[in-house]
Amino acid sequence: MNLAEPESGTEAKPVAAAAPAPPGNPLLTAPLLPTLVRFAIPNMVAMFASAAAAVAETSYVGQLGVPALAGMALVFPFVMLQGMLSNGAMGGGVSSAVSRALGAGQPERANALAVHAFWIAVSAGLLYMLLLLSLGPTLFRALGGRDEALAQASAYAGVAFVGSVGVWLLNTFSSVIRGSGNMMVPATTTFVVAITQVLVGGALGLGWGPFPRWGMPGVALGQVAAYALGSAVLYGFLRFGRLRIRLRIVGTRLQRDLLLDILRVGALACISPFQTVATMLILTWLVAKFGTTALAGYGIGIRLEFLLIPLSFAIGVASVPLVGMAIGVGNIARARRAAWTAAGLSASLLGVLGLLLAVAPDLWTHRFTDHEEVIAAAAIYFHWAGPLYGLLGLGMSLYFSSLGAGKAGGPVIAGGVRLLVIAVGGWFLVQAQAPTWSIYALASAAMAAYGLTMVWMVRRSHWGPATASNPSQARKGD
Repeated sequence: MNLAEPESGTEAKPVAAAAPAPPGNPLLTAPLLPTLVRFAIPNMVAMFASAAAAVAETSYVGQLGVPALAGMALVFPFVMLQGMLSNGAMGGGVSSAVSRALGAGQPERANALAVHAFWIAVSAGLLYMLLLLSLGPTLFRALGGRDEALAQASAYAGVAFVGSVGVWLLNTFSSVIRGSGNMMVPATTTFVVAITQVLVGGALGLGWGPFPRWGMPGVALGQVAAYALGSAVLYGFLRFGRLRIRLRIVGTRLQRDLLLDILRVGALACISPFQTVATMLILTWLVAKFGTTALAGYGIGIRLEFLLIPLSFAIGVASVPLVGMAIGVGNIARARRAAWTAAGLSASLLGVLGLLLAVAPDLWTHRFTDHEEVIAAAAIYFHWAGPLYGLLGLGMSLYFSSLGAGKAGGPVIAGGVRLLVIAVGGWFLVQAQAPTWSIYALASAAMAAYGLTMVWMVRRSHWGPATASNPSQARKGD
């Protein structure tokens, strides 16, 4: 059986006995829950550092004036999309391929996959750069950018997206290293990148000390410099460090099957970020139909979700090497246990936080406003969404575990279901002139639909008995 097998279907054949774990690979036998927690913690720290850098960058832009802040709002969706594509989607495909190769006891294949991931990152980064530099002003104008706000957005984008290759390389190198089971090196590097972005962006954007005040281009240059530095550091680790993966660009011939091993997962997974962005845009548009107060309350709620998502991301990414290596060696039972353990951990963490906010929303809402009507609207949102945050965490963790198993179809279907629920349900609510709480209930139902669809897809998806990373076992399984 290879990676081209159908995404769903019952496992009619009993799984063959798992092959012996390759020597020197403790991740194939380590206890799952403690290992997941140990892997997830540095990822959480790194993700929160990145979120803090984004907040700091926004505060700098706010000091440059309202037009600059409006321009940043126009650019941010494309900055976020680039991170989602390179880190979560294509990055998941890279981590999956590397971990499955290592699990199958094929370190040279893993090394070659790292080189292929490098060329994919360079190509994707150049493409993203060319698209945003050429089409950026048109896209910003389509989002409503006008006059000085449009000029500020273009000024930021004209510098920020020059560094797209650096963003793709940093996230790709991080994914390669995480696929080998090392979370500390990419997490530490991401933390340093976040600090560098804050310092350089502030210095050049606001003119701290002897530095010139370059405004929006200076703030953007902080991101470019930080990601270039981070990608250079991770290249050094992969080229000269003592990691399990060694990056040998010179002398490694490009092979179609290795490119496909990454792209058949990563390229398909790239649909998911577009679904997420489309879902958020449609939902924001729908909530706006119910008035400014409803939109403000929703905005407070969605800010919390942007902090909760890194928690699920950290746990889900931690599951990828455990799932992928088990798949590579043919131990499908362990791969599924790793996926469900990570999903349970993510669901429990987000579920507890969600229930807390459903019961006591003032713990969060009063941090942003003292407007009673907005606080009441946010409370209604949390009453509906809070109890279902656990299902969101469940689905997001299973998203990454599915990529680790080489299965990107399930996450795409689940994202499509969520988008469909929002689009169709929202249309009916607007036509029926339903009350405000109904749109919050719809957002919660879409969240639940996503999580439950991911559960169904993982349960039905055929993960074994082996993958293309282990051809000898694949022939036995067939």
